[in-house]
Amino acid sequence: MDRVERAVRRRQKKEEKARRRAARKPSVLVQEFWNLPNILTLGRILLIPLFVWLLYEADPYSSLLAAAVFAVASITDVVDGYLARRWNLITVVGKFMDPLADKLIAMAALVMMVRLGRISAWVVVVLLAREFIISGLRTIAASEGMVIAAGQEGKWKTSLQLVGIISLCVHYEHPVDWGFYASPVDFNKVGQVLVYLSAAFSVWSAVVYFRAFLSMLARRGNGDEQKA
Repeated sequence: MDRVERAVRRRQKKEEKARRRAARKPSVLVQEFWNLPNILTLGRILLIPLFVWLLYEADPYSSLLAAAVFAVASITDVVDGYLARRWNLITVVGKFMDPLADKLIAMAALVMMVRLGRISAWVVVVLLAREFIISGLRTIAASEGMVIAAGQEGKWKTSLQLVGIISLCVHYEHPVDWGFYASPVDFNKVGQVLVYLSAAFSVWSAVVYFRAFLSMLARRGNGDEQKA
């Protein structure tokens, strides 16, 4: 009888634990994570190993596939942001994951381009340094309750960089039909030009952002002095 009673008690305890787990509400982070925009963002991060592997192969076919993967990731970036705003699904998790996913895949692409010799290392250093500087300024600004909107030059930088990286991924010369005539296009040269332009816009946007940051600090300082 003792064995039977112990077995019954163990079963009852397991059932009680199961009921408690079923009744327990998921955490806030889990609730925020499981929505379509965040899932798309996570998918963008999960594409990075496939993207790097395709670039590592470096043959014409794999390069085209890598360009397609990067293009899909760029499109999902636009889509998840649009859906989050339209469906009012802007969450803390999304605010963290979305810029992280963008920076991770762009950084992976730029580092691989240097490894493959498709672009100069100094351009990548400039682009990555800009991202670190702006991220640091945004962190400081947010901690001080300041919001600095992104300028048009930053949007140009992002657009040129994305198209440039896609062109560098393609890399090889391919014939392109322009409608009225067809001609071969050296995608590596096109990509280099676009990434160099994005580096120029990157420096410009960093200067504009830094000036806006200093201007907001100065205005707040003047306001504090007047109040005093």
